[in-house]
Amino acid sequence: GLKVVIATEEEQRDAGLLSKTIVEKQIDMLQLTPSRMQLLLMDEQNRTCLGRLTEIMIGGEALPMNILTEIRKYTSAKIYNMYGPTETTIWSTIKDVTDEDQINIGTPIANTQIYIVDSSQNLQPIGVAGELCIAGDGLARGYWERPELTEEKFIANPFKPGTLMYRTGDLARWLPDGNIEFLGRIDHQVKIRGFRIELGEIETELLKLEAVREAVVVAKEYPNGSQYLCAYLSGERELTIQEIRTELGKVLPDYMIPSTFVQLERLPLTPNGKIDRKSLPEPDRVMSTGAEYVVPQDETEAKLVEIWREVLGVDKVGVNDNFFDLGGN
Repeated sequence: GLKVVIATEEEQRDAGLLSKTIVEKQIDMLQLTPSRMQLLLMDEQNRTCLGRLTEIMIGGEALPMNILTEIRKYTSAKIYNMYGPTETTIWSTIKDVTDEDQINIGTPIANTQIYIVDSSQNLQPIGVAGELCIAGDGLARGYWERPELTEEKFIANPFKPGTLMYRTGDLARWLPDGNIEFLGRIDHQVKIRGFRIELGEIETELLKLEAVREAVVVAKEYPNGSQYLCAYLSGERELTIQEIRTELGKVLPDYMIPSTFVQLERLPLTPNGKIDRKSLPEPDRVMSTGAEYVVPQDETEAKLVEIWREVLGVDKVGVNDNFFDLGGN
């Protein structure tokens, strides 16, 4: 007895049009990504549409706590965190996070089995991270005309012979209460200066900062082949590297603090509303360090500035700049 309304491409790009559609079409239940929800929340007029909703289903990306906190201010709707890849017909687990103070992806939906395994397909104990695999009635048949990829991802289910399970490439672990904690992408784990780092963990801490609205951390490569961390941010005001590094330093070890920060007005999105990592610009517009620029005053300072410029690969170095704020380690 309900009607399904699919937003047009234009409505999905323009938060004002999306808000208008929700009101005019008398939408009760809304399904969207965290990034699209962020667009609605940015404008006071647009977010009023949330007040008429009874259920909000958010999925497609990890749901940050700061977005959940914001949603609660403008609606009394039930809020669900949904998890599942396209290869398992979209949703595979669900969690009611309406009144939660911590976010996880919940438990499997009906006719779905979740396995968290190690590299040898052995089940991981409660609390131990592993690859999340999905089995059940929701599995797709495979990838169209890509048999090699199908064989790699849709593997024999060792826990139910004669059936298949899908390897998601996602890192997760069982919690003692039976819920599942999503820990990020296995391929988003990087090694920086010998330390193994989960990029999602840094993004989570960045999003806890009051002035940060969106955050993505990626691994970039110097010309000499070594890697460094680059954080892309959007915020309510202009941020400085110094204030962000100071706050991150309270909760993260030094090697997990990004070397480079780029502030954008808004992070780019894919057509289906997820943050588009491939469209992030090269980090040539780094944020201010917060230090007043002062030119070298003597020959020694001039030589030091030149060394710093060469080592750090930055054009403008002042005598008040901090080596680490400019990307040094």
